[in-house]
Amino acid sequence: MGSTPKYDPNFTQHVIDTCGPNTSPRMKTIFGAMMRHLHDFAREVDLTPEEWLAGVKFLNETGKIWAESDGKRNEMHRLSDITGLESLVTEIANYVQTEDPNYTPTSAAILGPFWSPNATWRELGDSVIQDPHEGVVTYMHGVIRDLSTHKPIPGVTFDFWQASSNGKYDFQDPDNQSDNNLRGKFKTDENGEYRLYCLRPTAYSLPTDGPSFQLLNALDRHPMRPAHIHLMITKDNYKPVITQIYPKDDPWLSTDTVFAVKDDLVVDFNPVGKIPDSMKEHTGPGGKATKELELNIVLAPLGVAGHSDPEPKS
Repeated sequence: MGSTPKYDPNFTQHVIDTCGPNTSPRMKTIFGAMMRHLHDFAREVDLTPEEWLAGVKFLNETGKIWAESDGKRNEMHRLSDITGLESLVTEIANYVQTEDPNYTPTSAAILGPFWSPNATWRELGDSVIQDPHEGVVTYMHGVIRDLSTHKPIPGVTFDFWQASSNGKYDFQDPDNQSDNNLRGKFKTDENGEYRLYCLRPTAYSLPTDGPSFQLLNALDRHPMRPAHIHLMITKDNYKPVITQIYPKDDPWLSTDTVFAVKDDLVVDFNPVGKIPDSMKEHTGPGGKATKELELNIVLAPLGVAGHSDPEPKS
C-alpha cells in the first residue's frame, strides 16, 4: 500500500480550477503556475501560521512605503531587484539567438526605479551635468550598429541617466540637484554616433530604512550597487535595449545586490584622449573631462529569433 499524502493532494488543483470560463489563457497559465509553486513552497518548508503572517506583514509594509512617499519610492520594485526577479525577467524578455557568437546584441539589464519619461532632449556633444558636484567628468561616445548588417544606425534614441557623485538621482535629492540633472536624450547622427559629457559613476547603497533592507540583513547581504550608468536605446523596427554600464575596477561587481552585472557591460574609463575638433571641451559646472568612455552598442532588428518582440519605440 502507498503512503497516505501528508497534505490534501487535490487542494492546489482545486484552487486553480476555480478560475472562471472568461479567464484568459495567459492569465490561467500564470496563475496556475504561481499557485503550484507557491503551495509547493509552503508544503516543502511546513510554513507555520506565524511565518505566513510575518510574510503578510512584510508585504504590507512594503506597499505602505509607496503610499507614504506619494509614489516616489517603489519598495516593491526594490524587493523584486534584490531577489533577482527583475534581472531574471529582463534576461527572459531580451533573449536573442544569433548565428555569430562573437557578434551579439548588447546585453540588457534592469530598468530600476529611477528612469524618467521627462528627460531633456539634448544636442550631440552636450553635457548632462547641470549642477556642481565632486565627480569625474567623462567624455562618452560610440557607434550604434545593426546586429544583422553591422552597419551604423542613424536616428537612434539614446536615453541616459545616472546618480550624482553623492549616490542620489535628481528627484531623490531636490536640495542639491535640479530637475533632469544627469539625464538626457540624444539622437545618433548619420554615422550612428552619439557623444556627450557625463560623470564617471559612483557606487551607492540602497535605502537602509525599509523592508528590503530588513530582508538583506536577514540574509547577511550588503545593500551596495556597483557604480553604473543607465541607458535606454530605442529605434523603430529594432528591439529596445535597456541596460547599465559598470566601471571595470568597481569592488561591488561580483556581489551587486540586484544581480544586474553582465560581462559585456563592464567597461574601462580611460584617461581622456583628444576631443574631436567638431566638439568643444566641456567647461560647464563639471569642468573639463579627464576620463573617456567609448561604448559601442549593437541592436537586434525586430524578428530576430528569440523572445516575442515588444512594441517598437522611437
